[in-house]
Amino acid sequence: MKLFFVILICKLLKFAGGIIGRGSSMPGQLALKLYPDILSKIKLPEFIIAVTGSNGKTSTVEMTARILQSNGKSVAYNKEGSNQIEGVATLILSNCSLTGKMKSDILLIESDERYARYTFNYFHPTHYIMTNLYRDQLTRNGHPQWVYEALSHSIHDDTRLILNADDPLISCFGVDKENTAWFGVDKLASSIDHNDGVYNDGLYCPICGEKMSYDYYHYNHIGAYCCDKCGFKKHKTDYTVTSADMDKGEIVINGKFTIPLAFTGMYNIYNILAAFAACSIAGIDGEAIAKSIGNYMIKNGRIMRFRLGSHNGTLLTSKHENSVSYDQSLKYIASKAEQCSVLIIVDAISRKYFTGETSWLWDINFDHLNCEHVKNIYLSGTYVNDLALRFSFTGIPSEKIKPVADIGQCIDYISENGDEKLYCVTCFSDKDKLLSRVEVL
Repeated sequence: MKLFFVILICKLLKFAGGIIGRGSSMPGQLALKLYPDILSKIKLPEFIIAVTGSNGKTSTVEMTARILQSNGKSVAYNKEGSNQIEGVATLILSNCSLTGKMKSDILLIESDERYARYTFNYFHPTHYIMTNLYRDQLTRNGHPQWVYEALSHSIHDDTRLILNADDPLISCFGVDKENTAWFGVDKLASSIDHNDGVYNDGLYCPICGEKMSYDYYHYNHIGAYCCDKCGFKKHKTDYTVTSADMDKGEIVINGKFTIPLAFTGMYNIYNILAAFAACSIAGIDGEAIAKSIGNYMIKNGRIMRFRLGSHNGTLLTSKHENSVSYDQSLKYIASKAEQCSVLIIVDAISRKYFTGETSWLWDINFDHLNCEHVKNIYLSGTYVNDLALRFSFTGIPSEKIKPVADIGQCIDYISENGDEKLYCVTCFSDKDKLLSRVEVL
């Protein structure tokens, strides 16, 4: 009877929260207080797919759900992105019967990399996608090695890992672990022979600490690495982007499945590949996966099209305190040979806690924007002076850089001037400050 009533309370709170636009974690939080081990009492589906990592969790989950649902599977997943144990509890309890049985074929979970060990203490995923580990929100996460240690406690022997072979730290989870599935990207025309980030977290072997060499990089420390001392190297991949035509906008997986891209950023390619691997393992045919995800534009607000005055715009949501996320957005803009302007907003660094710590701005390679086709770079928000100081240390001509502290005034100025393509790079916490003043397409 206790199980019945706690599930009922969670469902009612979830329903009420949906009406007011909240309730992704609070119902689960209350349920766990009333019945701390309730998640171990629920009859879960045969397939439990979890996704974690510094970047790409929400997008990978959305695309995986899209593929599975398009191919006849019923899927329960945390659409709101509430990815700590309280949010996962809300997801599970609101999608099960009052007797504690989940109704879906597949449970698909986005899990915070620091807190996954608490969630998966009560049940274990059958399949576990790990996307990457970067320097991310150092004020609360510390170094990626610390996050790696925390994440290691969420892995259990009955879980099959699906790992990004191109990330050295993520690959460590698969050392001497059988039945691991690996995904990665072969050398492409866009690959480079050096790390073009401000720092290099792939310089030293995570196993023995000696220097590593790379055959090529895709971005930052992601690529084909090898340690000459201990032999640690990129693992042979089961699911591989074997070729890509960024101009045409398509990738080929395993030499046979062509997927047209709505967005050609490298991080989007990795998210698609991770979703392809998971769905293939779940029994979906490769051609069906390609058909389901081809030209798909994610709906989670990470990438959005808009109109401002005479400008056609694209919002590229890049996590504050995560320089790799910013670098990928900037590299995408640089790759587009069309005249454009760029708006960068840093107004509220975090949605979860207050911090004025902006040292992460110095880890971003803003020189990616030192291109002839980038006409203007507008800087705005509370931390406009921090941004302007950072830009003063780039090679970008100062006349292109236009700081305007007030976001509204900056957007109004852009609206009244020019008609070139506009990119806005900002975080989830700040994106509505743009979207509330533009026409979302």
